[in-house]
Amino acid sequence: SGMLAGMTQLRAAIDYGPDDKFLNALPLYHIFGLVSCTLMPLLTGTRLFLYTNPLHYRVIPEYAYTRDCTYIFGTSTFLGNYARQAHPYDFYRARFVIAGGEKLHPDVAQLWFSKFGLRVHEGYGATECGPAMSLNTQLAFRTGSVGRLLPGIEHRIVPVPGIEVGGVLHVRGPNLMQGYLFYDSPGVMQSPRSEVGDGWYNTGDVVSIDDDGFVTVHGRVKRFAKIAGEMVSLERVEHIAYHASPQFKHAAVAEMTRSGESTLLLTTDPDLDRIKLQQTARRINAQDLAVARRVVKVDDLPLLGSGKIDYVTLTQWSVQ
Repeated sequence: SGMLAGMTQLRAAIDYGPDDKFLNALPLYHIFGLVSCTLMPLLTGTRLFLYTNPLHYRVIPEYAYTRDCTYIFGTSTFLGNYARQAHPYDFYRARFVIAGGEKLHPDVAQLWFSKFGLRVHEGYGATECGPAMSLNTQLAFRTGSVGRLLPGIEHRIVPVPGIEVGGVLHVRGPNLMQGYLFYDSPGVMQSPRSEVGDGWYNTGDVVSIDDDGFVTVHGRVKRFAKIAGEMVSLERVEHIAYHASPQFKHAAVAEMTRSGESTLLLTTDPDLDRIKLQQTARRINAQDLAVARRVVKVDDLPLLGSGKIDYVTLTQWSVQ
């Protein structure tokens, strides 16, 4: 029932019909690839084309062209690689591009718009909450946000000490899962519960919601580092790096030093250093604390099967 409710909520936010064609190359073991990109079109009478490997960056755009696909789904990483490898005409029939699973990088959105004339609609969700909790749509779109919460979703924002903007998002709605099953309690369902109350889910994400209802995700509450007594978002550290070096990949993790917690930036840009990061931070009016304290060059960043950056592996690298 939770997945059906989630599909209904998403269906109310986007416009598609029997003449549309969905293209899904995302893994089906991921809630985004399974529900939004596979079950939803199948259960609503819309044609669907599945591709088995999202890493075939040149083949997938050709597939979209030959099948006249109108709806394209992907993570920011995958969409960026598709756009770089594609011919400008490969997505000529596409009319709606949805990004989820990880934060949409501004350079990816800009590339899709400049090369194909398409706006990438970023959404936000969690496995426990079905395919999506919010989505930018054609009628309600705000750059830098993940759109408005979908119909039927209640929310509470709980403040976090040390974090001045936003708080941890708690949600409740018909799309929420029934609960968790744990190996040490066979057959016992543990229903969702957070500090807000029974039936609420703690997303673990620090968000803010503006007066028009648009949600901005500032990062995981666990993806903050305490620097000089202030909570610094590691996503903000990455944001500065992407502005300084948009053609390369970057990821930030927290590391412990003798003086306390610090920030480490791993980058594929061989020329990026703290001086360039500091100059960029001043240019975009970012706080100096968000500049990575240490920069390490790597050949590539490890990815999960869903296309997200594998931060667990990166954290292990940082202590080696």
